[in-house]
Order: sequence, then C-alpha cells, then structure tokens
Amino acid sequence: MRRKILFVCVENSNRSQMAEAFARHHGGDRVEAFSAGSRPSGKINPKAIRFMAELDIDLAGHRSQPLSDVDGIDFDAVITMGCGDNCPWVPARLREDWALADPRDMDDDGYRAVRDDISRRVIDLLRRLD
Repeated sequence: MRRKILFVCVENSNRSQMAEAFARHHGGDRVEAFSAGSRPSGKINPKAIRFMAELDIDLAGHRSQPLSDVDGIDFDAVITMGCGDNCPWVPARLREDWALADPRDMDDDGYRAVRDDISRRVIDLLRRLD
C-alpha cells in the first residue's frame, strides 16, 4: 500500500520541498509525497535546488503551492516543519512537528546540516510507516 505523506511549512520553498523530495527518493514507489505551504512564496529557494542537486535530487521542476492544492487527500502522515500556529491542522493518521530551523538565511554548512537532518528524519518516518 502506498503511503501518502504531506510536508508543510510556511513558504513551501525550503524544508518541506526537501522533505518531499527525500520521501520520494528514499521511499520509491511505496510513497506518494506532497508538500505545501500556509503562505507559499511561489518559488523554490535556489539554495534548496543547489544543495539537493549535490545529492543528485532535482528540485528544479518543483513548485511552491498552497495547502488548498492538496485538499481532499487522505494522508497517512502530516509533518509540519516548526511553523507553529502558521501551519493549520490537516487530518492524518500520524501527525508530527519537526521543529526545524528555517535554513533560508543560513550559510552553506548550516543549510547542509538542515538538509541532512531532514533526510535522516524522513528515513526514520518511512521506517515507522512501513
């Protein structure tokens, strides 16, 4: 059974985009991954594209989208990215908040550290959902 996972942050331009891509990368055909923002920026941060490309994961075709774009989907898991009250409640069997710092203004090493933390968390989440 394919698990449906939604990753939510405010702008849907950094953390949630990387998490969606890692879920697809690590989960393969057993996962249907989505990401959305409560106030989407309308673009993917060029840093996210660059640092994911270092791992041969392409975000260039992704787009920043609002939560309304994923209305009506029954999610197995909804993961918020530390956005507190700015991330509305979306029903799911499993809900977690990963209190991750927004890497938007971090230096390269800081951005990579957040990226790698997201990858580890996604791998753990996939293991728990199996």
